[in-house]
Amino acid sequence: MTVRDHLNDRRRGSGRAAGLMAVLTVLFTVVVGFAPTATAAEDYVPITGSGSSWSFNAIDQWRKNVLQYGMRVTYSDTGSTTGRNQFKVSQVDFAVSEIPYGLTDAGVTDYGPPAGSYAYMPIVAGGTSLMYNLKIGGQRVTNLRLSGDLVAKLFTGVITNWSDPAIKAENPGLNLPARKVIPVVRGDGSGSTAQFTNWLASRHTGIWDNYCRKAGRSTPCGFTSNFPVVDPVIPQDKSYGVSNYVRQDQAEGAITYVEYSYAKGAGFPVAKLLNEAGYYVAPTPEAVAVALLKAQIRQDLTQELGQVYVDGDKRTYPLSSYSYMILPTQTNQRFTTEKGKTLGAFSYYFLCEGQQQAGRLGFSPLPINLVQAGLEQVRRIPGAQVNNLDIKKCNNPTFSTDGTNTLAKNAPMPKECDRKGGPGQCEDATGGATTPTKNTGGGAKAGTNTGAGANNAGAGAAQPGAAAPGAAAGPAAEGGPAAEETVDENGNVVNRAGQSASAVPVSVDLPADDNFLLIVVAVVLLLALVVGPPLVARLLNRRGGQV
Repeated sequence: MTVRDHLNDRRRGSGRAAGLMAVLTVLFTVVVGFAPTATAAEDYVPITGSGSSWSFNAIDQWRKNVLQYGMRVTYSDTGSTTGRNQFKVSQVDFAVSEIPYGLTDAGVTDYGPPAGSYAYMPIVAGGTSLMYNLKIGGQRVTNLRLSGDLVAKLFTGVITNWSDPAIKAENPGLNLPARKVIPVVRGDGSGSTAQFTNWLASRHTGIWDNYCRKAGRSTPCGFTSNFPVVDPVIPQDKSYGVSNYVRQDQAEGAITYVEYSYAKGAGFPVAKLLNEAGYYVAPTPEAVAVALLKAQIRQDLTQELGQVYVDGDKRTYPLSSYSYMILPTQTNQRFTTEKGKTLGAFSYYFLCEGQQQAGRLGFSPLPINLVQAGLEQVRRIPGAQVNNLDIKKCNNPTFSTDGTNTLAKNAPMPKECDRKGGPGQCEDATGGATTPTKNTGGGAKAGTNTGAGANNAGAGAAQPGAAAPGAAAGPAAEGGPAAEETVDENGNVVNRAGQSASAVPVSVDLPADDNFLLIVVAVVLLLALVVGPPLVARLLNRRGGQV
């Protein structure tokens, strides 16, 4: 081989090495381009809120979900009354409540912040359920039926034993035991109590006023956020407090009013409530959606539920309502436009994508009219990115192309065995719990299909205030009590007992297996880029040296 041939071989070798390096570079760029990366980082500042424990399970899940977008939202379920008061004195950036400012509660008028400094925004709907702990022969009762009159008498001490003939008349298929009734109520100021007592005052005035007189209150009693306590009523703080009390083995005979989400999380049944049409209905997402078609929405977006209580639709659940956020519309020493950007993005998330999880969590998704009204309120938040609030990109399970509430429209009719005076008594489970014939008494199993949104919890989480990148919503254990967890300032999940576990990362583009495979390929190609060219050059040099 001549010197010229040798030099030509060296040039061809160098060309091949350069070509290989170019190919590897292109492949690495493509893989990295498709590799799972977090959504483009947004400059969000942390925000804090407090208030309703009625809606805590939904808010708690949403704030975990938005961690993937860099948003840190801290929420304390202090109760609606405390939340409103903390917002009033600027201790928190937002509050959540079922009670608006300015109402007269037990003769005391609750005034709010200066006019124009805040707004109400619907966040989630649900049914105030009647969770109970009752057994027959060691087997848990799951198909209890109650009329409004019975409920009023159970919580005011008029009926004190589950074997009462009036309860038997409503439940011909159950041989209820001679066990003491233990009514459990909220001991703190709460929206749950306000909703429950508003219904009592509206529909069962005489029974409610007689009870208030025993408690030393003036009548007419009206609604109150603080339930008056007279023996045998037992008070417990927060929604998780009343539900945890009822679920205890030693609390057999207990009944409480609580958001259905807590009963579902505890795996305990809730009573079917008699509606105006004469049917016993459970607080399913569909039944709540039907009921809220009759809600009158005031100009400030607060609710008037009088027509919900007397709705003649067979499918309606009478104790239905929605919760709303109290948000600032002006900046102050605490609330800045930077916080407004976070609050606006968080609000867009839960009004749209977050509603996909409502059914699984024991709530009912907001209908399109409330979402539209909510988005208008988001526009009033100082610093919110209003140009990104597009209803057409709002991934809410109740929407249809013509704007109708599809969840309510498609709600099933109740069975004839759920009709008062109908053929027998339904043995089907209430709220997803197992039936008495199948349960050995160890606690009812929480259902896995509670209505629209039940199976969509992980479907494409939308980037707050932007088009959806196909992100999966943060997972929550099916039927698990979401109220048992919170997240610390480092993003770690911490339960109420103080135990800590690493926060679960959420994929934002591809399934986990695909993510791992692409990462491995990217690493291999990167090593090839770094190590490959020197090895090729060394081989070429060695080859040249052998000539």
